[in-house]
Amino acid sequence: MKKGACFLLSMIMCPLVFTGCGFGTGSGVTTVTFQTWNPADTGPDSPIYKIIEEFEKENPDIKIKYNFVGAGDYQEHLRVNLMTGDGPDVFGVSTGSYFDTSREFEEELAPYCKKAWGTDWKSKFYSSCIEDVSDENGNIYGLPLGQTYAGYMWADVNMLKEYGCEVPSSYKEMQMTCQRLRENGQYPLGMGAKDSWLNIDMWMSIAADCDRDALYDAIDGNASFESAPIIKSFEIWQDCFSNGVFQDKAIKMTLYDTVNEKFQREGSIPMFANGSWAMNMYTMNDEKTQDNFNGSGADHDIFLIDWNDDGKVAPVTASADVILCLNPESENKDAAFRWMDYLVNEGQELLVNQYLEYMPSRTDLELNVQGLSADGRENLDYILENANTNVAGSRIIRYEDLKLAVRDALEDLAYGRITPKEAASRVQKVSHNTIR
Repeated sequence: MKKGACFLLSMIMCPLVFTGCGFGTGSGVTTVTFQTWNPADTGPDSPIYKIIEEFEKENPDIKIKYNFVGAGDYQEHLRVNLMTGDGPDVFGVSTGSYFDTSREFEEELAPYCKKAWGTDWKSKFYSSCIEDVSDENGNIYGLPLGQTYAGYMWADVNMLKEYGCEVPSSYKEMQMTCQRLRENGQYPLGMGAKDSWLNIDMWMSIAADCDRDALYDAIDGNASFESAPIIKSFEIWQDCFSNGVFQDKAIKMTLYDTVNEKFQREGSIPMFANGSWAMNMYTMNDEKTQDNFNGSGADHDIFLIDWNDDGKVAPVTASADVILCLNPESENKDAAFRWMDYLVNEGQELLVNQYLEYMPSRTDLELNVQGLSADGRENLDYILENANTNVAGSRIIRYEDLKLAVRDALEDLAYGRITPKEAASRVQKVSHNTIR
């Protein structure tokens, strides 16, 4: 979005109508560019196209130019565009370090929010989501599009019964279940451990089960990672690989679409690790997924276990899934914020209540999911119950160096290259030098 080039071109091509760096498609029509990886472009029936279509009907003076970039290349692609001045008017980013380190490319939004929703606008969103989009001074640099909960696992109850198993409730039961499944040539707990984000999700739930305060105090620099509960969590994580809880070569397999495909579409494995967002398995148009999840007698459970065998089930972690940001160099800021407003309101209604892409980030969003089966309703109720009573804290490690240290330690533990004590020591050294 090079302002000089944009101005010169507009003078040459359209001297009578100035529409900013998103050019008009006709007199009085402003184009707002929007880039994200999520909600994804999954074809013509993708919900994002329905949201754009409805927005443009209600706002005929604005046209949305949507640019989807896959998750794997997304952040680097976006950063290059923003740094060269060619960034979109509105873009999505993930919660955490990328959002925090991209502040120069994020407009402060409190004035827009106050104008649109009144002085008490923050009460419109869950406090945890407001924290995710704020800096240390309470300034707002994004809007939370949906919320997600991590640390869950999923089970095909009917398939487990075929092997004489039930959904495990403790780590000991999980070990016995996985052993029996392996004895019968079946996958144990499917894990896409090549994905560092999933590894961190699972480990943080394990660590929070061992001691929630020890985990978050260590992340915040108020305690050491070399404490007994953190070392215990690393022991459990490593044991999942060395004692066969996760499938062989799990560290070389991605969740999407390798492990996810086996559970969601093929229905060929009995358990896998994934979060609350996987509820969209019940709402997808894909024929194989529909047969697996909504066919006659289908029975799937989302579940948590007691990882450290202390009699208490593990908590989940939570975060805003996608943060919508406004480019400070946009020449269409008012039009761009109208799109952001619509996306977190009417758009989120559709994304949640028809597609279950997220759980709500808004306190005023009434859950009324369309066409959900009884099995799906039970799982949604379980997610909501834990969202209300069993959230340990944020899903995100906001300090980039620390997050990378945890990522590398989890990978080395999976390969057996280091011991849990060595992992804790290594992460603590990075933590000690982390600026918070």
